[in-house]
Amino acid sequence: MAYTVRRPNLTFWEKLYIPNIIAGLLITLKHLKKMLNGETKVIMQYPEEKWDSQLPEYYRGAPTLVKDDHDRERCVSCQLCEFICPPRAITITPGELTSESKFAKVEKAPKEFLIDMTRCIYCGLCEEVCPEQAIYLRKDYAITGENRAEMVHDKVKLYELGGVMHGLVHKWNPDK
Repeated sequence: MAYTVRRPNLTFWEKLYIPNIIAGLLITLKHLKKMLNGETKVIMQYPEEKWDSQLPEYYRGAPTLVKDDHDRERCVSCQLCEFICPPRAITITPGELTSESKFAKVEKAPKEFLIDMTRCIYCGLCEEVCPEQAIYLRKDYAITGENRAEMVHDKVKLYELGGVMHGLVHKWNPDK
């Protein structure tokens, strides 16, 4: 059974919304007066000042790739991060290491690694699932680009942003 909800009849002034517009302007003028009198202050001037020192330890920023102490790729192209990514922002094309390589025991290395930052939801699943600690979420909140193509970070850009991560890497462990 359908219910009919009666709406109140608006007066002429309510139909023009003038009282609501004036009330909003008065609130804005009240805040402007407080700011000019010094009762409130602007907390931070964003482009010049950044929140880097105030970010919590658990902050999840943009994903990036890291190398080990000897400037070698940590990624073994297992594609777990690609499979677990909910918005499918990660694309990996596996490549192979040459047989004369000192580290030929590793089956694959990424030939191409792309992360579309416009699709990434910064959930951190890629970092959690990586068995080689190759992908990390950096503490960066200002990811910009002039077009969509600039927002797709390739392997070179990801390593440039990620840098070097110290510690044991399973891929280079001779006991593995």
